[in-house]
Amino acid sequence: MRRIPLSHRSHVTGFQSLGTGLTEHESALERDFVTLSSFRDAGAVLTAQPVTIRFEHEGRRRRYTPDFRVAWSDGAIDIVEIKYRVDLRASWYHLRPAFAAARAWAGAHGARFRVVTERGIRGSALDAAKRLLPLRSAPVDAALAEDAIAAARASATSFGDLLDALPASREAGLALIWRLIARGALVADLSAPITADTRITAS
Repeated sequence: MRRIPLSHRSHVTGFQSLGTGLTEHESALERDFVTLSSFRDAGAVLTAQPVTIRFEHEGRRRRYTPDFRVAWSDGAIDIVEIKYRVDLRASWYHLRPAFAAARAWAGAHGARFRVVTERGIRGSALDAAKRLLPLRSAPVDAALAEDAIAAARASATSFGDLLDALPASREAGLALIWRLIARGALVADLSAPITADTRITAS
């Protein structure tokens, strides 16, 4: 069972259901990291508090437990600490040797250690992930999906032009394009709001 630390930050504990299983989180920022990671890589496997690293600092034995191990579908592995920037600054003197130990441990185990703050989690990409993740398992018309993917693959097209080219009602076309983006079959720049002029390509 994970310990829930006392903090001035609100803690949102729970489990998030991903395509690869359940992942535990203990804060809103951790929850958002899980959401974003799952959206960026549907095959990613996230493990909460995966290891306790023991080390010595200034003659004292210490231990540190990172927040997540992320095994990406391309084989890369990240050991991740999630921190609000204000908490990172306030606790930097205490955290720095722990992070150094974690970086060394990760390197020795074929992984990379990362510290991720709200700047790397919250933004347009997270907003898109929250909107699109529920659509990933929504049904699509297979024939219409093939038409959309073929059109996007044939030449550079915008969201609006692709919508106009589909042999379907505007409502059905919109639903299909969003679902294909959610599945990764169509690709759009999610770092900015999607408009009719947004470029759409096939993956």
